[in-house]
Amino acid sequence: MALSPQFLDELKHRFTLSDVVGRSVKLVRRGRESTGLCPFHNEKTPSFTVNDQKGFYHCFGCGEHGSVLDFVMKTQGMTFPEAVEALAGEVGMEVPKPSREEIERQRERASLTEVMAAVAGWYQTQLRGQAGKAALEYIKGRGLTDATLERFALGYASAGRTTLKEAMKARDIDEDQLVETGMLIKPEDGGPAYDRFRDRLMFPITDRQGRVIAFGGRALSKDAKAKYLNSPETGLFHKGATLYNWANARAASYDVGQVLVVEGYMDVIALAQAGIDYAVAPLGTALTEEQISHLWQMADEPILSFDGDNAGQRAAGRAVERALPMLRPGKSLRFMMMPPGDDPDSLVQREGRGAVEGLIDKAEPLVSMLWNNLTMGVQADTPERRAGLEKKVFGKLAEIQDDNVKGLYQRDFRDRLFQQFRPQRAGNGKRGYQTGGYKAGGYQGGGRKRLAPATGLLAATKLGRSKSGAAITDTIQQLLVFTLVHHPEILVRYEEEVAELDLSVPGLDGVRNALVEKAAFGDALDREAVHTHLERAGHMDTVRKIAADKSLKGDWFAWPEAALSDALTGFEHLLSRYQHITAAKEAYEQAEADYAAEMTEANHARFVAAQATFRALEEKEADKEGYRLESGRFSFI
Repeated sequence: MALSPQFLDELKHRFTLSDVVGRSVKLVRRGRESTGLCPFHNEKTPSFTVNDQKGFYHCFGCGEHGSVLDFVMKTQGMTFPEAVEALAGEVGMEVPKPSREEIERQRERASLTEVMAAVAGWYQTQLRGQAGKAALEYIKGRGLTDATLERFALGYASAGRTTLKEAMKARDIDEDQLVETGMLIKPEDGGPAYDRFRDRLMFPITDRQGRVIAFGGRALSKDAKAKYLNSPETGLFHKGATLYNWANARAASYDVGQVLVVEGYMDVIALAQAGIDYAVAPLGTALTEEQISHLWQMADEPILSFDGDNAGQRAAGRAVERALPMLRPGKSLRFMMMPPGDDPDSLVQREGRGAVEGLIDKAEPLVSMLWNNLTMGVQADTPERRAGLEKKVFGKLAEIQDDNVKGLYQRDFRDRLFQQFRPQRAGNGKRGYQTGGYKAGGYQGGGRKRLAPATGLLAATKLGRSKSGAAITDTIQQLLVFTLVHHPEILVRYEEEVAELDLSVPGLDGVRNALVEKAAFGDALDREAVHTHLERAGHMDTVRKIAADKSLKGDWFAWPEAALSDALTGFEHLLSRYQHITAAKEAYEQAEADYAAEMTEANHARFVAAQATFRALEEKEADKEGYRLESGRFSFI
């Protein structure tokens, strides 16, 4: 099975070796490597090592050594073609069928990389010669040292129209090869080929193995039409699949666990000279999906640097749009916004490495950038505008392909919407009292043990006796649960408080438990999914019974037609009322029982105080003073 080195390199690169080995060997991370018991011989002390950066495993006990292909062959008894087919199938790669033409193309490709190496060496020589004197002065004026110029193999393309062409001809390199690599331009009218890069500072672009595959050229003449010019697409070079400084940054990013994406060559080089070796740059275009995938193989959350102006914000927004459908568990992006007027090159030259690392530490996560992009400048001061914003937000989140990540983003954004739209509270903002705890299977009461009323005085109060066949607290319980059924997103903010509710109306406890359990497991909290869940659990009959209660028709916020923000406001008001009533009732019961059991002056004083508090709450319930929702659609006044 003759496969090209490029295909096999790409196949191996698609896998993290420790992930594949970890399927059959328990590995423990130790610095740059992972260790475990060797699967190829019996041992009690781990001597088997996996190095993800270098892509090989090695056992110091038995000497076994190899790549991901070797591991699959040796542990699963596969032949080489079978291992290639199995691994390629996992990542959706099509195994090429070798042919004479394909074999010949691979030979030509290997030959072309040798051509590019020769060109890069010649450019370096030119930079140090008389022809490159001005270019060398320019680049040293940018603060770069000789060691840095050597490290990044910077060179110079002279101003002559065919200088490179003639120099490579003297080295027996065919003109056709130079045309194929993009170093020469062949006119369509059949005229003689000429050098693509002239009078430019040259930046070699390598693949991830460090082989030169293209160049970027910075114009030194003010009259040049393009300040920067990159090689065209060739058999070696695909702009959207390559990153500048890729090979060097791979090793550095593995050591520090992060990679920084900047705009240009000089940003990368200046940062490396200052000790930040894990920077890369796209090649004059916005990040592509393939480049993002490469970055995720270097770090879980690559950091993207952008200018702090409006253009930088727009560029960051485009990166968010590109990455959003690709998000998966553990893989995201962060965003570093530069101070006005600065780029990484200028900042690190002026203030040093610490200034850049300070910005890296403050980099914003993708979730925050997305929220800002969706809400910045958006007016949401009416129910219709709020509904429009909610539609916009959740429509964008629907682009996320991974269901787990999408569900967590939806929960996070629901919480942010609640925070933005909830009305300001008066007073100290306390939500009320907590009276118990929720556990799987039902409500478990908390606090001290309640004693049964001893005097019957509580039962004679308005809140303690029936009203139209149902207690006031029963009505509130029904409305709270009914609101959650139609607006389950509220659970994102009030999951704990809902779990702690002491519900006495038959059937409500089961509905509440089903809702809380669904939220606790991170499931989708959209209305349709919740109703399906309740129906399957046998709780929708309770919901339908509540819906048939005509006395609840006036409580508009609890019904599905209400805007989410209004439903939240009504729910918060009812929850606060219910918590106050429950706490006051419990205190009254306890004081009443204590006084009946031991009629001391102290117990009498506590009983009178509790009774006064409860009576005052009765009066407040009678007029519900000061409550009205913003929309004016319904009122409790």
